[in-house]
Amino acid sequence: MKTTINHLVLLSVGFTFLLILSRVFYSGSFTYLFFTWNLFLAGIPLFVSGLLNETKKRKFQIIFFITWLLFFPNALYIITDLIHLRERGNVPLWFDVILIFSASINGLMMACISLQNVELFLVSKFSIRKTRLILIACLFLASFGVYLGRFLRWNSWDIIANPTGLITDAGEHFFNPVQHPRSIGMTLILTIFFSIFYFTIKKLPGVGYKPGGRI
Repeated sequence: MKTTINHLVLLSVGFTFLLILSRVFYSGSFTYLFFTWNLFLAGIPLFVSGLLNETKKRKFQIIFFITWLLFFPNALYIITDLIHLRERGNVPLWFDVILIFSASINGLMMACISLQNVELFLVSKFSIRKTRLILIACLFLASFGVYLGRFLRWNSWDIIANPTGLITDAGEHFFNPVQHPRSIGMTLILTIFFSIFYFTIKKLPGVGYKPGGRI
């Protein structure tokens, strides 16, 4: 059986899980166990983006796209978990550096793959120029979502659990950037960073795969 990009992602995520379990057994601490949940959430937009390209019904395409957009920030969010890096007990700092970095890279990989799946869907509906503008808009909204998750502690499922609170809080920070400079500052910086990262990765030789494509 040939190796697909999804198999390689599973291998990489499995390596991170192995590091997490090794740390738990070695230290007896569950400090970084939350990465298992974060990586699971990061995998949802990757899974949904695959469904987006498989269905032909417009109704389901809209549902899958909205679902992808709601969960997409989770894949990008993990990079902000670098903030947790510090000396902790008897675990070597270099080990935690590799653990957190590998989790962050896995999040970025799943984000880029899901974004390319969405790009392939959009380019079948719109021109290349409009598609790129939509992608940047998605990255902007996702970056704002990362801010909501990191600093305001909102989650993707709060759109169902507490939609009024989420929309009110998000609207206050989004439409009043002068009063909340950190929100617009972080959102713009992350948007630029993620855009440069994604469009640079796309230029690498052999990256232009199709959903389910083989390497």
